[in-house]
Amino acid sequence: MAKSEKKLIANNKKAYHDYFILEKYEAGIVLHGTEVKSLRMGKCSIKEAFIRVEDGEMYIYGMHISPYEKGNIFNKDPLRVKKLLLHKKEILKIFGKMKEQGITVVPLQVYFSGSLVKVEIGLAKGKKLYDKRNDIAKKDQKREAQREFKVRNL
Repeated sequence: MAKSEKKLIANNKKAYHDYFILEKYEAGIVLHGTEVKSLRMGKCSIKEAFIRVEDGEMYIYGMHISPYEKGNIFNKDPLRVKKLLLHKKEILKIFGKMKEQGITVVPLQVYFSGSLVKVEIGLAKGKKLYDKRNDIAKKDQKREAQREFKVRNL
């Protein structure tokens, strides 16, 4: 069986800047018809989104899916709370780590896996200001090294 392609819809670069990502999980998401059509057009934002565990189920808050232009009365609220689909064992494992180590859960990517919409979530630990500065300095050094390499090879 061939591997299904991943077509990226939205990426959360802010999460990688603000947190250390410890583990990643793939979750399904409960959507309505016009939301899926809007996602196919790439109208999604997860920059301010976060995830909570309530009553043994995971929900994503703050995920903005723009209303479908041709959807009239069938459009749902763009910021409505959406349920994530994970196995019960995974939810309990994530919930235990959240309680025990002060870890938060953030959405990292939204993408199509075949015809299904998936959300990549990550267990994240917050960065301090000096960690962020370190990362920025490393990126600058890497960019400078690539620039020099490119100049030398011309």
